[in-house]
Amino acid sequence: MTRYVAVLTREAVIEEIERLSKSEALHNSESLCKLLRYLAEQSLRNPDATIKEYQIATEVFHRSSDFDPQLDSVIRVQAGRLRTKLASYYSTEGEDDRVVVELPKGNYALHFRENQHNKSKPTEAPEAEHPERPETVQAEGRRSRTPLAIPVLSSLLVAAVACIVFLVALHKPGEKAQGDAAQGTPAPAAFQIFWSQFLDSSDQPWVVFSNAAFVGRPETGLRYYNAESDSRGRVFDHYTGVGEVLAVHDLDEVFATLHGHVRVKRGSLFSLDDVKQNNLIFLGSPAENLTLRDIPGTTHFKFQRLTSGPRAGDLAIATISPQAGEPAFSVASPDGQPLTEDFAVVSFKHGLQSSHLVLTIAGTTTFGTQGAVEYLCRQESLEELLSRLGVHKANEFTPFEALLRIRISHGVPVETTLVSVHNGD
Repeated sequence: MTRYVAVLTREAVIEEIERLSKSEALHNSESLCKLLRYLAEQSLRNPDATIKEYQIATEVFHRSSDFDPQLDSVIRVQAGRLRTKLASYYSTEGEDDRVVVELPKGNYALHFRENQHNKSKPTEAPEAEHPERPETVQAEGRRSRTPLAIPVLSSLLVAAVACIVFLVALHKPGEKAQGDAAQGTPAPAAFQIFWSQFLDSSDQPWVVFSNAAFVGRPETGLRYYNAESDSRGRVFDHYTGVGEVLAVHDLDEVFATLHGHVRVKRGSLFSLDDVKQNNLIFLGSPAENLTLRDIPGTTHFKFQRLTSGPRAGDLAIATISPQAGEPAFSVASPDGQPLTEDFAVVSFKHGLQSSHLVLTIAGTTTFGTQGAVEYLCRQESLEELLSRLGVHKANEFTPFEALLRIRISHGVPVETTLVSVHNGD
């Protein structure tokens, strides 16, 4: 009797990698697609080799040769995002794919296996009848040593506002939530305590992102609008930072784990009537999110332009009543030098109506805003904040403001530290 051995051809694996790269789950993330293709190539070429964080950092994300994985968690963060995206894909649009690609925790080697839920495509070859079949990848993880060609990624960043609309559109009422929520696993307790309170009202919360007013020409250079010298007819108010784009995406994913959704609006289109009727999340400082100039968002920490000293004119966060050991002013890396440090404020308070909440998340730069949102969207760091606040249940929250320090490497927030917390309005 002829014995059959389940196999996956190299071509089938390559085809699946390309299908994943074009999927809704991944096609909008160039960095994750790049990581996926690299790990696939290495896993096929050197199935017995260990893929190191340093190797990924320098070869995929072009970090410098002094990259230290103990100090920079960017590779672990990106791998975790990829792992979540893969799980989401195979629980939704890829549930009938012939091949399943997995990234087990604890290493960076991809595993390829046959999809047990899809038997419509032949995946077995009679061993006796095909003694000279092409080199294959066995279903249990043995990989070919033939290299996987990596297509050159050349797509450019498109308009940021369009990205935000697209990212939020991925989560629509009635669809499966991504990640753990899609598999029926409850969201982390810290998420339920902090974020679920924004879903208590009948309406979804508004996320209001910054879009400062610029003048000039996009092709030759833009600068901030000056009301004293510039005509309103030349204003461009449809730009925002990459940090705000990624921050909206992170927030939407967190709310998806809670089976909720957010609505998104740029600051220039926001009205004070919205303040009275909704839970609100503001992204960006008053220098960029001009709506905050009309809405008192912070009390203990204020965004101010320095008026004297070597940093005069720079935007800083002023601590109104510094406690012992707190800085009077916190300011990002100097202009003209690589941006390696920024500061951000998280402010939580009740809205004009006590039944509504207002959360302001703002750095002095777009990367500071992104780092602060990531801090609130990670279980471990959010648990740290809740511990400092002494909050164990959602109904225990009282107004607070927190100051965060964000370390930045090559335009990516890599570490966020809780500097101080002030309670009360």
